[in-house]
Amino acid sequence: MCRWLAYSGSPILLENMIYKPAHSLIDQSLHAKMGVETTNGDGFGVGWYGTSGTDDGGPAVVREIGPAWSNRNLRELAGHVRSHLFFAHIRASTGSAVQQTNCHPFRHGRWMWMHNGAIAEFPRVRRDLLLAVDPELFLHIEGSTDSEVMFYLALTFGLEQDPPGAVARMAGLVEEVGRAHGVEHPLQMTVATTDGQSLWAFRYSTQRASRSLFYSTRVEALRALHPDLAFLRDASDDTRLVVSEPLGDLPGMWNEVPESTYGVVRPGGGERLPFAPRVP
Repeated sequence: MCRWLAYSGSPILLENMIYKPAHSLIDQSLHAKMGVETTNGDGFGVGWYGTSGTDDGGPAVVREIGPAWSNRNLRELAGHVRSHLFFAHIRASTGSAVQQTNCHPFRHGRWMWMHNGAIAEFPRVRRDLLLAVDPELFLHIEGSTDSEVMFYLALTFGLEQDPPGAVARMAGLVEEVGRAHGVEHPLQMTVATTDGQSLWAFRYSTQRASRSLFYSTRVEALRALHPDLAFLRDASDDTRLVVSEPLGDLPGMWNEVPESTYGVVRPGGGERLPFAPRVP
């Protein structure tokens, strides 16, 4: 499958999360502990917003097909780009081609999307799912992955107005189409999506055995636990991370996202709520 992280909070250099932690995303690209594959070397991507969060052009996205662990351009970029909200993703293909247009995160307008998991037997259901995408949005699909189709289905179902509802309708359609084709467990997903202001993360699978997903403890609670850590003193109270697997073993840092749950992180707070698919 894949590994990913989403960061929201005080503007920081990307390298502080991608490279520096003990079990950073770069380390996970070679030595993932909780993924289906230990090695995630089928491409990578990073996407970030300007520190003001009001850039008319939306997020910048850089994607490459080689492994993240040896990419000098990623190392250079991560040491110079600072952002208050960014995504990073390392890919292990579930069958689609290793090509730049299949690397995450995906972007449409101000929105970004990344995914770990799979639509089961995707070649069998792909045509029916693509026919459900809004014709105007269909023109923007560039790659051949199930993840990108999920993104454009969510956009079709109103992601820009109602992210939780749109993702629920996307998941409901995937399950309905899959079962119509005889697929027992059509969907496996952890998904992150953002408009540059708020961040939504979802953990769900038809089988109720979803891929791992964790979120960081509130900064003020971590400061009380670890008053000597300098990076906690510099972080804003609303700084949060959502990750496929923990970036280290700091006591009290990581909390597992429960099965069939989504969370939203936004300036000033966040919440965690149950998630269930809805047939559109």
